[in-house]
Amino acid sequence: MGAVGIGPGDEVIVPPWTMPATALAPIFYGGIPVFADIEDDYFCLNVSAVERKITKKTKVIIAVNLFGHPAELKKLRALADEKGIYLVEDNAQAPHAKEEDCLAGTIGHIGIASLNYHKHIHTGEGGVCTTNDEVLAKKLQLIRNHGENAVDELGIEDITNIVGFNFRMSEIAATIGISQIKKSKGLVDRRIALADRLSYRLRDIDGLTVPKVRDNCTNSYYIWAAKLDIEKLGVERSVIASALEAEGVPTGMGYVEPLYNLPLFKQRKAIGNQRFPFTLSDRHYDVSTCDTICASCSCARSCPVVEELHRNSLIEFAICSYQLDGDEIDRVADAYEKVFSNINLLQKF
Repeated sequence: MGAVGIGPGDEVIVPPWTMPATALAPIFYGGIPVFADIEDDYFCLNVSAVERKITKKTKVIIAVNLFGHPAELKKLRALADEKGIYLVEDNAQAPHAKEEDCLAGTIGHIGIASLNYHKHIHTGEGGVCTTNDEVLAKKLQLIRNHGENAVDELGIEDITNIVGFNFRMSEIAATIGISQIKKSKGLVDRRIALADRLSYRLRDIDGLTVPKVRDNCTNSYYIWAAKLDIEKLGVERSVIASALEAEGVPTGMGYVEPLYNLPLFKQRKAIGNQRFPFTLSDRHYDVSTCDTICASCSCARSCPVVEELHRNSLIEFAICSYQLDGDEIDRVADAYEKVFSNINLLQKF
């Protein structure tokens, strides 16, 4: 956010389903997160929803390639270029995923990769920013490493947001990361093969929709995210999840709580006791403050897709969290088949 020039009162469009850090990053520069709804099938930012949220204050769109599937990145980049704003990709969950012939994380002005311990590749903690823009690259390097101490020596004239931090990666972590990157394609391909195997086994279960992949895209499957048709099944999601867990399959319901429900958004209070930076905006996030969807609304009323998925229909298997082989994936599929073949027995719960 510092590199792209975010300042107090600037707006940054983000999805409500993501790691909180994605939406909190603008706040450290006084930016205002604006939540736009997601796609029902692929769980990433809905381009039309993003377009409706753009105002004269909008400076950045942050697209999250959620669960390993790319957002409509080329459309979002075209929209960003048309409006004269930046597209930043949070590609933490989607290494080696592609939209057409382009790797996710390379279509936006800046791409972000995570090296957190539970990702496809990891060094324990930390991450990487990538860009093909030399100016942005230099700003990222300065912010990473106490940039305010280097601007005179480097002759930097525009020192906006070059208040730096200590985000340097240690040599040991970097060495581990380089080794991981060299074998990352194989690690991801193996994960894709396991996810595809699970989807193939479960593709014909009535009331269960296995993960969809958009045409001309690949999904690197950080999470195997499926949807339930609760009305057709006649069983609450929690009952199905409990049955799967009883069969030994770790099962998630929904994802993170939509971020507009975090207290700092609902109370519009982040930095200091004067409610900065929300004093610079009329954006609001608390559903109790609006009777209808309005231009300033960024709450549950304006994000019905994420609400439905989180509260009712999304069920997930964190396939990236375990070292599985084909036999173990088959046992996961066996458990699903057993639960859904006995769905009538679960209807009494």
